[in-house]
Amino acid sequence: MKKKDTIIVLSGGMDSVTMLYEFYSDIALAVTFNYGSNHNAREIECARLHCERLGIEHIVIPLEFMKQYFASSLLDGAEAIPEGNYDDENMKSTVVPFRNGIMLAVACGLAESRGLSHVMIANHSGDHAIYPDCRPAFVKAMSAAMSAGTYDGVTVMAPYTNISKTEIARHGARFGINYAETYSCYKGGEVHCGVCGTCRERREALHDAGIDDPTTYETMSNLL
Repeated sequence: MKKKDTIIVLSGGMDSVTMLYEFYSDIALAVTFNYGSNHNAREIECARLHCERLGIEHIVIPLEFMKQYFASSLLDGAEAIPEGNYDDENMKSTVVPFRNGIMLAVACGLAESRGLSHVMIANHSGDHAIYPDCRPAFVKAMSAAMSAGTYDGVTVMAPYTNISKTEIARHGARFGINYAETYSCYKGGEVHCGVCGTCRERREALHDAGIDDPTTYETMSNLL
């Protein structure tokens, strides 16, 4: 039997849940970080659900200092989240400075502690314009730093880096993923708001992938 040698950073959103199913045979452990974002609690529920379903160990690591000390609308409550399109100018306020760098560093230490070789992250091409720590150059540099800084040469695996969210949704369709069991909305409400950039991006990706959207949205107008 193939040895599972990878940790996945699992948010509970569409992208990382799709990756969880697609690379299930490689994944020994899933880690979710509770850093105080508006939607953390909803995401953690989804992450836990899918790990239980697949029989993958799941842990939640607290990073509360990020909410305490970092500046981002994603940490400042639902009313701070911009509405409108998922683009660089509109979504720039949602950047949590060096979030992926911090999470990958922690996951790297966890990987070496567990004797695992890789840390997997579900960044994609639609994130590049907005989030510096989702770009190919960052992933390459972070992987090199992790490899240099560990005895076992732990590396980053980011197989979705150069594909779109629509393409990720198509991957998910092949595995029969029910995207109602994932969470994206940056406002963090009981249901998706339907008007923030991540809700728009989610609905557009499912529509363009030819998938019936099972998500409940508070507001449906002007989404497409």
